[in-house]
Amino acid sequence: MAPLSARSTVDVEGRQLSVSNLDKVLYPETGFTKGDVIDYYRAVAPTMLAHLAGRCVTFRRFPNGVDGTSFFEKRCPSHRPDWVDVAPGPGDSGGAIDYCVLDDTPALMWAANLAALELHTPMARSADIESPTMVVFDLDPGPPASMTECAEVAMGIHDALAGLELEVVAKTSGSKGLQLYLPLNTTTTHDHASEFALALAQLMEKHHRQLVVSNMKKELRKGKVLIDWSQNSRHKTTICAYSLRARPTPTVSTPVTWDEVEAASGGAPLSFTAPEVLARIETHGDLFAPAATLEQRLPGPKG
Repeated sequence: MAPLSARSTVDVEGRQLSVSNLDKVLYPETGFTKGDVIDYYRAVAPTMLAHLAGRCVTFRRFPNGVDGTSFFEKRCPSHRPDWVDVAPGPGDSGGAIDYCVLDDTPALMWAANLAALELHTPMARSADIESPTMVVFDLDPGPPASMTECAEVAMGIHDALAGLELEVVAKTSGSKGLQLYLPLNTTTTHDHASEFALALAQLMEKHHRQLVVSNMKKELRKGKVLIDWSQNSRHKTTICAYSLRARPTPTVSTPVTWDEVEAASGGAPLSFTAPEVLARIETHGDLFAPAATLEQRLPGPKG
């Protein structure tokens, strides 16, 4: 398929997709346009869908670009094409709502056309929202801590889990932190996942008090890395692997190798833009693949 132009309708895998304002600049610092966003999601779809499909997606939309206002959208828009699937998800205080489920390239491109730059997903698939398929450790640096300190903490978590004979995969948040995911793909509960994440966060805090904090209070986070274990709650989401982020440049939540994390703990940069991510996929394939396929079990009760 040729690069998108100013057409109003394109054929994508047999679906008729309406697009608009393709020349609108959504990342002013680099001139990255809405058409570029759609092109990126089209190109990354074969890799990203392994982690996006089958999950209730929350959009973060930026209709006027990253310098404008944004809003989160859980409820799938009523004006969606009939070929965009929905599924009931955790919802909000009013109960369950129907989320968009982006199971193919046309659906992903449709979301991109809404300026849904960021795509956030829960730990569970829509077919069984009570069973998380992974545990997440969201590493958030409190200034002046940075990616360097996040990577140092990540290596500690990696080693601790290796001691339990558990594998973990890493990705950048696409913003300022790192996110580690412990693949499960076996039956467990959100409570068990949260309890395990909290226990490990507290263990890391105990042994690295000058570097790590497990308490959410902002006044405790200065110069430290918060291990946000609460992201394992049933209603929480994290940025999906390969999603764009609303930063000055079109950075991406990028899967990385442990060699890269180790280098980052020594000060090497660890941030990638959309074009760089597509090149990385050509070189490395899907570094996040174990998150979708590796079967592991948490120690302790199954809940």
